[in-house]
Amino acid sequence: RRHDNAFTAPAPAAEGTAPEGAATAATLHNEGYLRVNKRGEGEYHGWNPKVVSAMNRFARDASSENYNGWKSVTDEHQPLALKDLLKIRFDKRPPISVDFVESIEDIRKRFTTAGMSLGALSPEAHETLAIAMNRIGGKSNSGEGGEDPARFSVRENGDSANSAIKQVASGRFGVTAEYLANAKEIEIKMAQGAKPGEGGQLPGHKVSPLIARLRFSVPGVTLISPPPHHDIYSIEDLAQLIFDLKEVNPRAKVCVKLVSCSGVGTVAAGVAKAYADVVLISGHDGGTGASPIASIKNAGSAWEIGVAEAHQVLMMNGLRNRIIVRTDGGMKTGRDIVIAALLGAEEFNFGTAALIAAGCAMFRVCHLNTCPVGVATQRDDLRAKFRGKAENVINYFNAVADDVRHYLAKLGARSLNDIIGRTELLQQIEDPENPKTQSIDLAALLHDPDPTNELERYHTRERNERFGNEGSLDEAILQEARDVILGKSARLVARYKITNVNRDIGTHLSGQIAYQRGNQGLPAGTIDLTLTGSAGQSLGAFLVNGIRLTLNGEANDYVGKGMSGGEVFVRPRPADQFEWHTNCILGNTCLYGATGGVVFAAGWAGERFAVRNSGATAVVEGVGDHGCEYMTGGVVVVLGRTGKNFGAGMSGGLAFVYDERGTLPERHNPQMIDLERLDSGDEIESLRRLVAAHAKATGSPHAQRLLEDWTATVGKFWKVVPHLPTPETPKQVFSFDSSKVPVPV
Repeated sequence: RRHDNAFTAPAPAAEGTAPEGAATAATLHNEGYLRVNKRGEGEYHGWNPKVVSAMNRFARDASSENYNGWKSVTDEHQPLALKDLLKIRFDKRPPISVDFVESIEDIRKRFTTAGMSLGALSPEAHETLAIAMNRIGGKSNSGEGGEDPARFSVRENGDSANSAIKQVASGRFGVTAEYLANAKEIEIKMAQGAKPGEGGQLPGHKVSPLIARLRFSVPGVTLISPPPHHDIYSIEDLAQLIFDLKEVNPRAKVCVKLVSCSGVGTVAAGVAKAYADVVLISGHDGGTGASPIASIKNAGSAWEIGVAEAHQVLMMNGLRNRIIVRTDGGMKTGRDIVIAALLGAEEFNFGTAALIAAGCAMFRVCHLNTCPVGVATQRDDLRAKFRGKAENVINYFNAVADDVRHYLAKLGARSLNDIIGRTELLQQIEDPENPKTQSIDLAALLHDPDPTNELERYHTRERNERFGNEGSLDEAILQEARDVILGKSARLVARYKITNVNRDIGTHLSGQIAYQRGNQGLPAGTIDLTLTGSAGQSLGAFLVNGIRLTLNGEANDYVGKGMSGGEVFVRPRPADQFEWHTNCILGNTCLYGATGGVVFAAGWAGERFAVRNSGATAVVEGVGDHGCEYMTGGVVVVLGRTGKNFGAGMSGGLAFVYDERGTLPERHNPQMIDLERLDSGDEIESLRRLVAAHAKATGSPHAQRLLEDWTATVGKFWKVVPHLPTPETPKQVFSFDSSKVPVPV
């Protein structure tokens, strides 16, 4: 059909015309594939100009008449999604008066806004959504990319611009203990519904100085958020991250965002068993304004499929009462909410609709940084044009909640809980005039795994917790450190024997300090803990200033994950007889997403060391594959061998590698980094002081030998430098003040 549209049929040969059989070019028809065809031809778009203008009209005047006008153009159209092939059955139960249905205020608490980052959105638009959701008891989502700590405090007028949901994505941009401690819910973005398997991206021209500061990066440098393969290889790794987050902030619920697809029910069951409190089933509609064209059309699947399967599998495994099921993907009206609830969802996430209510006009230039209404731009001149108001967003959610109430009344239900998973109240529409719908069978979506109504269909536990807090020393440590945190005592020095059962040492303590004192924490070395044995996973995860962990032994994966301050010193036990600098002492994925602090380890680290490091200083004596991958800041010194693919995607920070065997030129990834020899006396001296601090803190014989013959040692060091974003950008110069890293004697 497309070929026929592009070329006319062969014309008879005539004098001065094309030869017989040749095709003649024709004017191509605008299919409306990516942008709406303004003549109303071609592909139908859910967010077409009529829908957008109706929403804008309602935002200006929140009357019931304007909402009904918006509702009619939104709900009444040709089939566009699976929900359009379903009709709600009002003949199963007698209706009740809307006066007996739960209130708008109760329904609004189930509403959240999607993870749209500060960076993708302007600060004004981002804060407007947060203020609106906090006023109505819903939850806004920070998106990946951190948040300005100034927003964590309530403002003078009583408003709060603090995003209740703090997202932890694969990039871990700006994720600190303070950021997590100020969350009511923490969302792990396993993937995006609109871009499954692709991760996120913020174009360099949107990385302003403010965004770079919040993300611990460099202005003008594109920020890549790859799929979360760095520290989540299995359901066990996901369970560890859930545990990490509950340790740093035991007050917050933990949500895991999954992509709607066939088989997602099994993953949702694993998430429930891993003690997450919420699972978000994300549909293919929506996504960031920087989505590739291939993702807009050819990735993801409908939320209806994922919600139905997740709900059914959770019920069949006796897990449905342990976890909240949330969904997103083009939610607009009360009808969408009711259908999602009937399929098994109990909370509902709004992205594009909430953004349009806040002032978006769907110009579709989010990725260009040229949004003319100041919603999706970091340019100061365009941000000044933002006119959105929290009141407009609140009016929209009030209207949707009221719409839901009237549906519930017609269904004879007093609350949304009464209809969750009640698929008997849905029926597939039969449309003999539409041939495309004849081959679709939605029986699997409408399956009821419990027709006898013996199982619970929604969450009844306030939190999905394990019994007891096994594996954590931090409760005991917190009790000992209480007087120090409150300022009643100057210092705590303590010793503990540990085993690999003891996970997240220092994490719970860090969360409590950050909740009260922010990222500044305590003075260096205020809480000085010496540990002996084998540390379990996530030693020092999300560590803050003021805590020093000295480990005599070895540590498992994720040492210093997300740390924003403090010190971690790791060395073998005094009785160990092996050669330190040729043996592993740290596991994989250490310093992942760290924004500050110091790690010295007298031995090798595993794979993916310092991935996404954006501020920490580290010295180790060897690393596995993919060292310093996607690093955006900080300093890493490797006093020994490196594995392959060193520095892949590294856009900031510096690394120094002692390359005695001359293998780094073949093992590094040259796409974004260069190798240089050291020629600056100041840099050489700074490097020497850092290696000396490492030797003093760990007692490393290898580091001491390098220092004794420093002149020869320096000649074997490579300086790893990221490519500059512009020719005018000054080169990074390494300067190290050893007094800033007080080390034990």
